[in-house]
Order: sequence, then C-alpha cells, then structure tokens
Amino acid sequence: MDEAIKCYGSSDMIQKLKNKDSLFLCVIASTLTSRIIGITGAGATPELTDYTPAADVELVMLGKPLCLSEIPKTVIAGDAAPTPAVITKASLDLADIPLLVVDAGAVIKPNIPFININKTPGGDINNGKGVMNSAEIFNKGFILGQTLSKLTDHLFIGESTPGGTTTALGVLTAMGYEVDHKISGSTPENPHMLKHKVVNNGLKLSGYTAGELKSEPFKAVDAVGDPMIPAVAGIAMGSNVPVILAGGTQMTAVCAVIKGVSPDFDFTSLSIATTVFVAEDETSDINFIANQISDISIFAIDPLFENSSTEGLVNYTKGSVKEGVGAGGAMMAAILKGVSIDEIRIRTEELCKDIF
Repeated sequence: MDEAIKCYGSSDMIQKLKNKDSLFLCVIASTLTSRIIGITGAGATPELTDYTPAADVELVMLGKPLCLSEIPKTVIAGDAAPTPAVITKASLDLADIPLLVVDAGAVIKPNIPFININKTPGGDINNGKGVMNSAEIFNKGFILGQTLSKLTDHLFIGESTPGGTTTALGVLTAMGYEVDHKISGSTPENPHMLKHKVVNNGLKLSGYTAGELKSEPFKAVDAVGDPMIPAVAGIAMGSNVPVILAGGTQMTAVCAVIKGVSPDFDFTSLSIATTVFVAEDETSDINFIANQISDISIFAIDPLFENSSTEGLVNYTKGSVKEGVGAGGAMMAAILKGVSIDEIRIRTEELCKDIF
C-alpha cells in the first residue's frame, strides 16, 4: 500500500481497485444551518456559504468559479486556507479521472453541467426542519447509483455542503450514536457546544429525543439533517460496484443512514477516504463513530502540506479546513492510478498560484 495512505481497518479495497477505472462524483447541497454565525468556516461570511458548493465544483471542472468573483476560502484569525477543491482538481486532473456533479439541493446552481436529483435546499435544523423529502432524495440517488455503476469499476463520492458537520451530528445523535465531541469541523477551534445546542434545539422542536430514530433514518434526516446525506446514501446503496465515500465525519452520517435503511448492509464494498487532517484531528474521532455503525475501513491520505511552500496549504496542518469537495478521496483515486503524493502537492501549489 502507498505510504501516503494510512489505513484504519481492512486494506483489501486498495488491491481490488488499483489501476481500475473510477468515476468521481461531487454531491452539492446547501442548508440554512450554514448561516448560523460560528457554525462553519466554509465561506468568508455566513451568507457566502450559499455560493461555496457551486463555486467549488466550478473550480474543479473549469479551474475558476463563475458564480463568485473570488475563490472560496476559510479565514480564521487572519489565516486563510484555500478551498479543498484545489486538491481535488489537482488529483483528478493528474489521474485523468472524470467528474460528475450531482445537485442534491444547492441554493446557487453551478454554471456547468450537473445531474439534478433535488432542487430544494435544506432548512435550519435549529428549528427541527432539516429536509422536506429525504426519502424521495434517497430513492433518486439509488437510481443514479444503479446507472452510474454500469459505467465504471468503482465510484468515489465527495460532497460540498457548508455546515455539513453540524447536520451530520444531528443525524447521528437522532439515531442514537455516541458523537459528543467526536464530529470534526472546518476550523481549528471546533465549536462543539454550539453544534450540540443547535442539534438539541432541533430535536426538541421536531418532537424527538436523541436515539429515538435509530431505525427511522429519513425522519432523522428530515428533522436535523441535510439533503446531501440521503443523496449519497442512495447512490452508494444503488451502486453495484465498490464505493468509496470521499469525505470526513459527514460520511459517517451517510453510513448510519445506510445501516438504518438496511441493517444487514455489507460494508465490505464501501469505505471512507479522508485526509489525515480529519483522521488525526484531536477535536474529533471519525474511527470511533464509524466503529459504532459497522466494520467500516477508513483510509487517510497525507499530502505532506508541512513541506509546502504555499502558506495557505500549510494552514491545513494547523487545523484549517481539513477536508471537503472529496479531497481525501480524490487524492486516493489519483494514487491508485499511479500518481505520487508529491505530484499532487506540487500541482496543488501551482493551482493556488494560478487561481488565488
């Protein structure tokens, strides 16, 4: 196994997928939850988080955003870090891996071709109104997964959903998983107390208690989740080829929904790929969450940004951003195609100079 990939669990997936054809999806969605002040760093202001998903996928596909005049950044205490979309773009370009964008409910639609499975953005889970139609979104995702898996040997599924760690916390809490101080975030100071307060408010107003919805995942998503979660769960369950969920702790909520829909689901053909910035995050614990759901293998990719000459990328090692737009999975997909982690880092640095 490549030294840039750290494995938590079984590494069988690596050998199965090496040098095979892959297809990379990025599922985008928005919620009013992302506008809660202090909940996310995925945008310079709470209002600009509406533009982040569209801008991210425009950048990956075109090399620049069309819906915004500036590239999305995370800014904390004056330290700026570029969107992880640059990592994803560098990886997919180097490995010549095709990208498809799936709209699960983005406020701002990207100015590129995309697959629509849900037009309506998510609400504010602080009010107990996360999603209106999660079962319908799941079913459309399932059909899409069935179709796309006929085109490739395996699927990588990333996401861009500002505020997604909070909605993931909501779903996992509603379904009875132990997630206190276990969910990651895009800022060095993870706002656990704020996230838990929002989730608890949402559950109370929706009339549920923590753990009550263990076997009713769609009710959990409708109350305190986001549209991305059922979309990705549906695509993954509909696929007839191996799936790697390219993301951080949000993807454990996807796995929880899958488990809720199908308690006997076989996770041997489904893994999570993320960055070391999530896997080694002292403010969260992705492995602890995943192990509660099933025997889910997690791969963590280290781009060695401490060696980077680009300050914004070095800030990733200080806790900024950590993951998003499928960055960890995209790096893994490229490595499986024979691209080195040094090539990915150098190309990412070049993109930062060209774009920012």
